[in-house]
Amino acid sequence: MSADYFLDTNILVYLLDPSTLKQSISYQLVSSSIRNQNGIISIQVVQEYLNLATGKFAVKTTPENTREFLQRILLPLCQVYTNGELLADALDIQSEFRYSFYDSIILAATIQGNCAILYSEDMQSGQKVRGVEIINPYLPGARLPQ
Repeated sequence: MSADYFLDTNILVYLLDPSTLKQSISYQLVSSSIRNQNGIISIQVVQEYLNLATGKFAVKTTPENTREFLQRILLPLCQVYTNGELLADALDIQSEFRYSFYDSIILAATIQGNCAILYSEDMQSGQKVRGVEIINPYLPGARLPQ
């Protein structure tokens, strides 16, 4: 398994938010990921998205729409699954870089997926963690895949 980049949950959430300009950037990232098979997510991202979609979105999605999104988007992108090595790596990253445990799992999954870039709005854009560059795709001039 290897991809160019990893998508944090917030990228997927903005797909369903037409009230923000972030939706078009998110669409570009997810479309490229599926079309070119160059972006991935982890099971944690799948779980976080489904939790939000079924209970915390301002406008709730229907069970049918959520299931379709799972089948068409989430499962094809999901390439990293939680295991003992991933959790141990996350603990090390948390200790070294002071990210929350859940953000550290995302970083560990990015590393395990052999990705050079983590697209996330929630972490320090421009920082490198064990060879992974964190990029906030919503900042002006952010490097995005074609």
